Amino acid sequence: MNATANTYSLGDMHAVVTGGGSGIGAAIAHALVDAGARVTLMGRDAAKLETQRGELAVPARVHCVTVDVTQQDAVEEAFASARDAFGPVDILINNAGQAQAAPFAKTDLALWQRMLDVNLTGVFLCTQAALPSMIERGFGRIVNVASTAGQIGYPYVAAYCAAKHGVIGLTRSLALETATTGVTVNAVCPGYTETPLLQTSLDQVVAKTGRSTDDARAALQRSNPQRRFIAPDEVAHAVLWLVMPESGSMTGQSISISGGEVM
Repeated sequence: MNATANTYSLGDMHAVVTGGGSGIGAAIAHALVDAGARVTLMGRDAAKLETQRGELAVPARVHCVTVDVTQQDAVEEAFASARDAFGPVDILINNAGQAQAAPFAKTDLALWQRMLDVNLTGVFLCTQAALPSMIERGFGRIVNVASTAGQIGYPYVAAYCAAKHGVIGLTRSLALETATTGVTVNAVCPGYTETPLLQTSLDQVVAKTGRSTDDARAALQRSNPQRRFIAPDEVAHAVLWLVMPESGSMTGQSISISGGEVM
């Protein structure tokens, strides 16, 4: 992502990235720091957050906060810590998420609620914590990391799809509500991406079908017309473009990053 730093500049803005300890969140954090932002990494695993902080180009420009985004009090405390460290939040990347598969008939209420809590309610709570000051200052960028599962359906992940469809609905509604405030709200929708979350999905396929890991990978890759998985840096690049001051006319959009799977 270093090449993008020569093109994009965030001028010392403060960005919060939830789920920033690995995968897409970590790639986004790297891109934001390279572009000049100060970044607060949020997540449930303190060790992973500190590891990412150490790997970033300028660790002193990174603040780590451990938080469960499904808990309102914890979210409010986390954003207070972020403001104490780096001031008001200019950019919010709602990336924290979780996927769990089960046939619909075996999807119990606990699984259903967990998918909604992590993938949708977490976006709601974090946005509520960051948005008022953005509106007050007349500038803000919110990017929700949804999924192609928010644009189309997939079997055996009904709860996850429902939650991610909810994220896109929230994105569109909030974009209209904030259209004249200087705040933009968009979503990026990656297809299968090379992350720890993907490995969990592959492990589930192997365990339930008896396929080899290579066969499971090939089966998932066939959903992408390019016959490959998405790289986290590709998602980060799209996010970086959306949060730029020059991208002010982009709002309410759900951008599919999927090799043509969704058009």
